[in-house]
Amino acid sequence: MQPTILAVASGPGHAFSKQAAAEILLLAGLGVAGDAHAGETVKHRSRVARDPTQPNLRQVHLLHAELFEELAPLCFALKPGDIGENVTTRGLDLLALPAGTILRLGASATVALTGLRNPCYQLDDFAKGLMKATLGRAADGSLIRKAGVMAVVREGGVVRPGDAITVTRPDGPQVPLAPV
Repeated sequence: MQPTILAVASGPGHAFSKQAAAEILLLAGLGVAGDAHAGETVKHRSRVARDPTQPNLRQVHLLHAELFEELAPLCFALKPGDIGENVTTRGLDLLALPAGTILRLGASATVALTGLRNPCYQLDDFAKGLMKATLGRAADGSLIRKAGVMAVVREGGVVRPGDAITVTRPDGPQVPLAPV
């Protein structure tokens, strides 16, 4: 199955959810045009409070639609954009990809994966128990964060639902994604 983009979303304010859109424009080195989290330096409020000069490793939030299906039996009815993602994918195990993986989104946009989204209390503000539902444990007891991955934009371009996703893993050692 060819990985595809199920939905795209953006939001101009620092609201938790983002509005679904017919398309988004990715800007190289910045993120999603018109999105509150776009920029060369951090835009997430907690990170700005700590050090506003940090590089923005969270320009684009990608989430696998399969998580919606996993959470549905637990009575969480989520739709694209609900938990703040910009790009909702289908057919791609985002969490298993190594840091530095390049994803071509559609015809020309590319993003480089920087790390995992660390689930936070805002998930519970959105739906009670959602934070716990987006966490799991591996066989070795380590924590599994399921709330998607973060990326930076390498090449800009328009991204739309239905666009194909092409994966290029980095050369050399494959370093697992860690929270950013």
